[in-house]
Amino acid sequence: MDSIVLGIGWYAIFLVSLTFHEAAHAFAAARLGDRTAYYYGQVTLDPLPHIRREPFGMVVIPIISFLLSGWMIGWASTPYDPQWAQTSRRKAALMSLAGPAANLVLVLVAVFVIRMGVSAGWFEVPGVISFDHVTAAASTGPKNALAILVSIMFSLNLILLVFNLIPLPPLDGSNVLLLFLNEQAAQKYRNFLYQPTNSLIGLIIAWQVFDVLFGYVHSFAINMLYPGFSYH
Repeated sequence: MDSIVLGIGWYAIFLVSLTFHEAAHAFAAARLGDRTAYYYGQVTLDPLPHIRREPFGMVVIPIISFLLSGWMIGWASTPYDPQWAQTSRRKAALMSLAGPAANLVLVLVAVFVIRMGVSAGWFEVPGVISFDHVTAAASTGPKNALAILVSIMFSLNLILLVFNLIPLPPLDGSNVLLLFLNEQAAQKYRNFLYQPTNSLIGLIIAWQVFDVLFGYVHSFAINMLYPGFSYH
């Protein structure tokens, strides 16, 4: 029963986090000149349009990953006009960065709630850190549930932020380079990005990089959250 309740908490935060990520992409694209996602109904914090677009990545894989590892990962997507992306490459790059920026906002929201909870005596610094135990409740009941949910929000959004910023296709970070390349180099780079084989290879390499990198990032973030403590 505890695992079921924890899984429900993970999935609720997962839906909020991934929906916010994709809605940020869609909103940024609409503001920057591409209204494709807007017409598809993706500029919304309602998760249902995003689930209908990517049911496998937003329902099936998150549940399987939780059952296998105790935490959730998945994906969604936002439609865009490739012609707009080609002619407005810097705007398209900014649109790509809007998703990770949304996850950063949710990490900071979690930090704020945790710090306020510690100051109010609701939360306390935990002895051991895990993805769903970034902070500890000072008592059982609703405060414990809130501590778990805000811990998941912190960890999951940090996962989405770091993973999506890895500069390999098809991840959002692969488009950052387009902000700095000249037109000729940018065209060659776009041709590289749009190769399906490169996207598959990029995902495989990115997962290996993430597996090594994230532990260090998570520890650093936790030590920033709790200055003066030395978590490893």
